[in-house]
Amino acid sequence: MSRIRGQGYDGASNMKGQINGLKSLILAENSSAYYIHCFAHQLQLALVAVAKNHLEVGDFFKTVNSVMNLIGASCKRSEFIRDAQVEKIAEAVAANERETGRGLNQEMALKRPGDTRWGSYYGALINLDSMFSAIIDVLDTIQNDPTSETDTAIDAWRMSITLQDFNFVFILKLMIEVLAITNELSLALQRKDQDIVNAMKLVRVSKTRLQEMRDNGWESLLDDVVSSCTKDSIHIPIMHDVYVLPGRSRRKAPDITNLHHFQVELFYMVVDMQLQELNNRFDEVNTRLLTCMTCFSPTSEFTAFDLEKLTCLTRFYPAEFGSIHDTIIRQQFIGYHCDVTADERFARLKGIDELSRVMVETKVHQSYPSVYLLLKLVLTLPVATASVERAFSALSYIKNKLRSRIGDQFANDCLVGYIEIDLLTHVDNECILHFFQNMKTRRGCL
Repeated sequence: MSRIRGQGYDGASNMKGQINGLKSLILAENSSAYYIHCFAHQLQLALVAVAKNHLEVGDFFKTVNSVMNLIGASCKRSEFIRDAQVEKIAEAVAANERETGRGLNQEMALKRPGDTRWGSYYGALINLDSMFSAIIDVLDTIQNDPTSETDTAIDAWRMSITLQDFNFVFILKLMIEVLAITNELSLALQRKDQDIVNAMKLVRVSKTRLQEMRDNGWESLLDDVVSSCTKDSIHIPIMHDVYVLPGRSRRKAPDITNLHHFQVELFYMVVDMQLQELNNRFDEVNTRLLTCMTCFSPTSEFTAFDLEKLTCLTRFYPAEFGSIHDTIIRQQFIGYHCDVTADERFARLKGIDELSRVMVETKVHQSYPSVYLLLKLVLTLPVATASVERAFSALSYIKNKLRSRIGDQFANDCLVGYIEIDLLTHVDNECILHFFQNMKTRRGCL
C-alpha cells in the first residue's frame, strides 16, 4: 500500500466517496496515492447527464430505447428490418444515391445504447439515422400486421408518429454531431499508451470543437435536418411561426418562434450543457499537479520545461524526495535539460512515454536518478484508466464461483496472465513447459 502513487476509477460513491470510498481509504493510508477520475468513464457520464437533464433529449433517448425494444423483441421483426434495409439500399443504388463496391452497403443492425458501454450511444444513433426509412416501414408493417397484438400495434403507431416529427429528427442530428466530437476523445482515452499530457490536450481539443460547433454549426445542422426531412417526407415547420408545445393550445403557448425553440432552447442549451459537464468533471484533477507534469513534455525541443514547476512537483512525493535537498534536485534538472536538448536522439519525441524509453536506452536515467524517478511517478498516474477498469473487470473472470477461495498470490498470478495477454502471446509454450519441468523433480516428463 505504501508504494501506490496513483489511483483511478469511475465516480461511484463506493469508489470515490469522501468518507468510506476506496479513494479515501487508500489516501488515509498513503497521501501520495493521488486520485484521478477515470477520464473515459467521465466522458460517458457526461453524455448520460445531458440525456437526463434536458427533458426533450431525455424523452428522445427513451423513444430510441422503445424502438430498439419493439423491433428487437422478436426474430420476425428483426427479419422485417433486415429486408426493409436491403430494399432501401437497392432503391438508393438504382437511383445512383449510393456508391457500390467492396466493403460498401454492409448490413447494419440496431444497437442498444447503454450507460456502461463507451460509445454505445453514438453507435446506436448512427445506425438509427442510417436505417431511419427502413425503421419507419417496419413500424408501419407491425401496426398493419393482423397477427400483432393490439398493444404492440398501438406502440408501433405511436412510435411511427413520433419518429416522423421534425423535433425528433432535429435532436437525432444534433446528438450525432455532439457525440461524434466526444466519441473521438473517448476512443483515444481508452488507449493503453495514452499519457497525461496528450490526454489533457485531447480534452482541450474537444472543448474547442464543441465551442466552434456552438458558434458556427447552427446553419449546417439545420440544413442537414431539412434535407433529411425532405427525403423522408416529414413536415418542416416555418421557423418564424409561433412554436406550439405538443399537448398545449396555441392560446397557452409561450410567445416564441420555432427558430428560437430549436436554436436557443435545444441547440445552444444542449451544447452548453455538454461543455459545462466536461468542464466540471475534468476539473477534478489537481490543476497544479497537471500543470507541473506537462513540463516533462519533450515536444518542440522541450519548450515546456520549467525548473520551478518540476521542483514543485517533487514536493507532491515526500516519501521519495523528502530527504533530498532542493539544490541537488534542481542541479539534476538543469543538467538533464542541457543533456537532452543537445542530444539528437531526444529530438522529435512525441510523449513522456517515449522520453522515458529513450532515457533508458541512452543510459541517461543513470546520470539523473531523481529526474527519472519523478518521470516514472508521473507515468504511474492512471490517466488512461480504461486499463485500470479492465483490471477490475478481470476479477469476475478470475475469481468466480469455482474459485471463491482463491489465495492472493495465485489471484495475482492469474490476473497478470489475463491482463497482460498481449505480452504472453509471444511466449513459446515450450519455454513454459521447460520452466515448469525444472521447478522440481517430477515422475513424468511433459
